[in-house]
Amino acid sequence: MRERRLPIAEIFGPTVQGEGLLAGSLSLFIRFGGCDYRCDWCDTLYAVLPEHRHEWRWLNESEIVHEVQQLAPPPILITLTGGNPAIHRLEQLIERLKIEGYRLACETQGSIACKWFRQLDILVLSPKPPSAGGSTSVAEVQACLQYAPTDTTLKIVVFNREDYLYARALFEAFPQLPAVLQIGTPPTLQTPQELVAHYREQTVCLLRWLHEDRLYRVRLLPQLHRILFEATRGV
Repeated sequence: MRERRLPIAEIFGPTVQGEGLLAGSLSLFIRFGGCDYRCDWCDTLYAVLPEHRHEWRWLNESEIVHEVQQLAPPPILITLTGGNPAIHRLEQLIERLKIEGYRLACETQGSIACKWFRQLDILVLSPKPPSAGGSTSVAEVQACLQYAPTDTTLKIVVFNREDYLYARALFEAFPQLPAVLQIGTPPTLQTPQELVAHYREQTVCLLRWLHEDRLYRVRLLPQLHRILFEATRGV
């Protein structure tokens, strides 16, 4: 079978998974170039904007598997991220990595439904809220669920009240999914001290809203990797 070449912005790890229910887990990351969104607060523009395409490496499945094997052996978790990995055909790569013994997770905004989601061990649907400049619809998320593995989480980044109301509506639309509110991190915040102060302030606010709405099933989390590594690339 002919191997497909894929745009790779970076492959790195093992490092700490910083978001969602996987926070604290050790993982390798494969970050794909290209995205169907352009979020106002995106912190990985080097994997999104066309002007960064010259920095991406076009690797085939064998080259990607080899690079992963040099970083860590199975059964470590591999997280497929971006950009938006769902714009690519990854079924062959996932199959190769699973044959080698790796566990596979993918994080995507839920705007594109892929049959290869079924091959994953873990799927994190992270719909984009209004503050991103364009939000993911309930219908788009619903379409993804037809291919979702059993271990699927709904994680929504929240920067303000409008984002919170959007998240609340999606959590109500999909009560069967574990729900995570991820406190949004403004790009202007850099130092651990600034981040911790921001997370404390936002936590107080979001806890009040969650209590008022009795959304007690929601897990509220900061971006752990931003606290540990600030905005450093490759960790």
